[in-house]
Amino acid sequence: MLTALRTSQRASRVVAPYTRLLNRSTTRAYASVTDLSNLPKPGDQLHGFTLQRVKHVPELELSALHFQHEKTGADYLHVARDDQNNVFSIGFKTNPPDATGVPHILEHVTLCGSEKYPVRDPFFKMLPRSLQNFMNAFTSSDYTMYPFATTNAQDFKNLMGVYMDATLHPLLKHSDFVQEGWRIGPENPLAPSGEQATKDLIFKGVVYNEMKGQMSDAQYLFYIQFMEHIFPSLNNSGGDPQKMTDLTHEQLKAFHKAHYNPSNSKILTYGNQPVQRHLEMLGEHLSQFKRGDVDLDIKLPIDLTNGSKQVTVQGPVDPLTPPDAQHKTSTSWLMGDTTNISESFALQVATSLLLDGYGSPVYRALIELGLGTDFTPNTGYDTSGRKGIFSVGLNGVTEENVAKVHEVLNVTLGDVLAKGFDKHKVDGLLHQLELGLKHKSSTFGFNLIQRLKPGWFNGIDPFDALAWNSIVDHFKAEYAKGGYLEGLLKQYVLNNNTLRFTMVPNSNYGAEVAAEEVKRLDTKILDTVKQFPSEEEAHKYLVDRELELLQEQSSGQSESLDTLPTLHVSDIPRRQKSVDLRDSRIDNTKVQWRETATNGITYFRALALFKDLPDELRMLVPLFCDSLMRIGTKEKSMEELEDLIKLKTGGINFGYHATTSPHDLQKAEEGLSLVGHALDRNVSAMYELIQTVLLETNFDSPKAYKMIRQLLQTSASGAVDGIAGSGHSFARHYANAGLTPQGKMVEQTAGLTQIKLITSLASADENPEAMGELVSKLKAIQTVAIANLKLECRVALTCGSDVAGENEQALQKFLYKTSLANLTPPVPQMQGYVKSQEYPATGKTFFKFPYQVSYSALALPTGPYTDKSTAPFAILAKLLTHKHLHHEIREKGGAYGGGAFSGGNSGFFGMYSYRDPNPENTLNIMQGAGRWALEREWTDRELEEAKLAVFQSVDAPIDVNSEGMVRFMSGIDSEMEQRRREWLLDVDKHQVRDAAAKLNADIKNASVALIGEKKGFIKESDGWRVEEMGMAAPAAEPEAAVAAA
Repeated sequence: MLTALRTSQRASRVVAPYTRLLNRSTTRAYASVTDLSNLPKPGDQLHGFTLQRVKHVPELELSALHFQHEKTGADYLHVARDDQNNVFSIGFKTNPPDATGVPHILEHVTLCGSEKYPVRDPFFKMLPRSLQNFMNAFTSSDYTMYPFATTNAQDFKNLMGVYMDATLHPLLKHSDFVQEGWRIGPENPLAPSGEQATKDLIFKGVVYNEMKGQMSDAQYLFYIQFMEHIFPSLNNSGGDPQKMTDLTHEQLKAFHKAHYNPSNSKILTYGNQPVQRHLEMLGEHLSQFKRGDVDLDIKLPIDLTNGSKQVTVQGPVDPLTPPDAQHKTSTSWLMGDTTNISESFALQVATSLLLDGYGSPVYRALIELGLGTDFTPNTGYDTSGRKGIFSVGLNGVTEENVAKVHEVLNVTLGDVLAKGFDKHKVDGLLHQLELGLKHKSSTFGFNLIQRLKPGWFNGIDPFDALAWNSIVDHFKAEYAKGGYLEGLLKQYVLNNNTLRFTMVPNSNYGAEVAAEEVKRLDTKILDTVKQFPSEEEAHKYLVDRELELLQEQSSGQSESLDTLPTLHVSDIPRRQKSVDLRDSRIDNTKVQWRETATNGITYFRALALFKDLPDELRMLVPLFCDSLMRIGTKEKSMEELEDLIKLKTGGINFGYHATTSPHDLQKAEEGLSLVGHALDRNVSAMYELIQTVLLETNFDSPKAYKMIRQLLQTSASGAVDGIAGSGHSFARHYANAGLTPQGKMVEQTAGLTQIKLITSLASADENPEAMGELVSKLKAIQTVAIANLKLECRVALTCGSDVAGENEQALQKFLYKTSLANLTPPVPQMQGYVKSQEYPATGKTFFKFPYQVSYSALALPTGPYTDKSTAPFAILAKLLTHKHLHHEIREKGGAYGGGAFSGGNSGFFGMYSYRDPNPENTLNIMQGAGRWALEREWTDRELEEAKLAVFQSVDAPIDVNSEGMVRFMSGIDSEMEQRRREWLLDVDKHQVRDAAAKLNADIKNASVALIGEKKGFIKESDGWRVEEMGMAAPAAEPEAAVAAA
């Protein structure tokens, strides 16, 4: 998996800015795990390791132990914490020598088989033999890491053994290299030989197609090309498809030999398991090695001390946004050395004050004034390298405004620094950090590793990074002196030493990329032909090689897996873990209470349910929620409200809620969700803020029209790229839409239908009358939500038992004040709105998008959560994924991902593919999956693996604020969960066969959705419906567009 692209700093519906740093609660139990007196002492030698130093960090309730392996010099950091979700990671410094993607391809090939586990693809075969809740591998810009997380001690030992052998003793077979990396072969190698021709040869490979999909995302393309220019010494680790086909198998093996040795590694474990156990196992693996070379080359960005540099590159056109506003441009400054933890923290605070929220000075100066639609993905303060980089950029800029963006940015920075930052804004950020520290997160360990690893590889001491209190105390002391943040920014950004990076739209970009691939393919084929007497023999060689690979892939499906370790169904508790809940009622409102240790935080969630909401209004609920957090009230601007939210809460959020009845697929509920959390002392203030925002948002404000239009433009900006990142999810939403009411609701509010609506509204000409009509609909949603909050509402509270009484009083006051709201205008009559938008329950639907790969989904209804017959479908989904679809769609077909899914409460069964070069073949595989499963004789071991795979998510750790939420959100109580748990555990071969028979019989009536470029097999005469997304006509064909008009 590639992790080169940082998260874009978009305006979020959740106003709780800044980083959720380190979190977890205070308990007495943790002392035994983290007490230094119970842990090894510095100088102790254990299993070939010497303990260098220890550090207790009470504010994070952990103790860190830094070991070094004497024989190899490998660094090992253990973080002891009273957390059952234990985490492991081994990583290697992997500076890429070129843009062929050798670190990324090696990450994949490494996991395809090792000396101790010589089975085909042990990584994927371990997935269903484990109860892990996270298991993956990541290629970052200059390092590669292999992490997993599990709550089972034996599982931890099993997975550590597989990971250590995979990384240090991989087989690195040529067949795995061409499967995962790249090769040339026939698109459909099993087609009759008479149909084969040289023109059928294509580039294939899992990573190759993954990166073709990445390059279809203009946001990723902008970021990676920006990195290539600000960090020319650091090549594209993910791989550029145009360069990947230069990589050889020998180069891959040489890269592994040079970089994957213990001396060049960083190993990290986390959790409550004894460190001595980890040391013993790690010592066994590392003792086989001698001290090797260490990559100490820390790459640095370009030198900008001699003044500004400007770079312009070309990128694709977004067909869903206005063609005259598609420039992307950014300004970047080089900051200080990130090993200076205190300064780096202060700069994070300062840059957050500049950028975060609608009231931030940079947002107001650039986006609110209409110079662009959204921040570019490189926007923010990047501390992943040795040298910090601060960037500010905009999407959706017109050509004439490119220069103005940089001018306005410089003026804004100067004005802000001259005026200085308001103290209450700094206090708000520090309050967010306090809440983040207290929040009980189930993924604390994994987040910690993600936070420490990048800096550790670039010379940042992890002990310094963990010293949270000292970092914050130092900041407070410096800030109290005055001018601290302003002085730092003046030092680094009030100068002309910048990189100005701009991407201009090219309407021929996609065609040029495709033409380059054709030309490169022809060259590679010609190189092969030169090695044979004739073109026919060369072609036969390529076909035969593909068939040999297919044979090897097929044989891997039936090979013995006895060498791989495994858990068993007996490791799954038969009883569901209980969560104590109680219910009460305040007037008409049902209240669910979860009283537990929350570290002084109260979590609030409410649902105001809608009844008979017209489609026309439902589709606008997401925009309504965005508008609540944007417009402000008559008394307070959104900037003032944001400041209060940061000072008094950990964030408030409004969103759309929809769920299927656990008893009937054709019944669903929907509504508006209200969410917030705050320190116990600030609960009343949180309620006041939620009430103010919901009841008093001023849709009649003179600025409301402009703000709503900007929200639409921000949502539309990059919509095409957002689909490229998760196209299989969008395909699933649409395939599900015609099957159940809830499927339709989700599609209308989070699917392609929603994107089509938002982009059409965003691209429409400014029309006060049309905007007035839109605002009237948003006000109608507001009145409906408030009315239903009074009439039909339920609330969930999670808090400590010692503050339950105070919380009940505060909630009662909130509900009473809300009931007094004066509804103006009155609740609208629903018959005036469009009520029904229909979706196909069967058949095939295609959506054309300018992607180099495709995304597909197939869906069928099964039954409600409480129907025992649906349990075998959950097991069948895992069997199909791990025993059939992964092999056919990913290994053989070259897609980046593919599998089956079965939603417990949604009532759907289906299949999907992701970044798929051959969707026609994939859909044929899906159509035949039921027959394949029906004809297979399932073994007890295969059923056991499928059950383990199901319970990975069922029993995965959850955050404290999620406890009891299944019952609250979906109506599924603990008795229903226990019954279904037993059904899943007791599924037998006969039930799986019955499910496969039903799938085989019904699949001809499945709902299919496909996203991507239109291929020859997509014909209306073959039953395909082609849905238009309202894309602009290609700019390269103006004459054709005029003629058609």
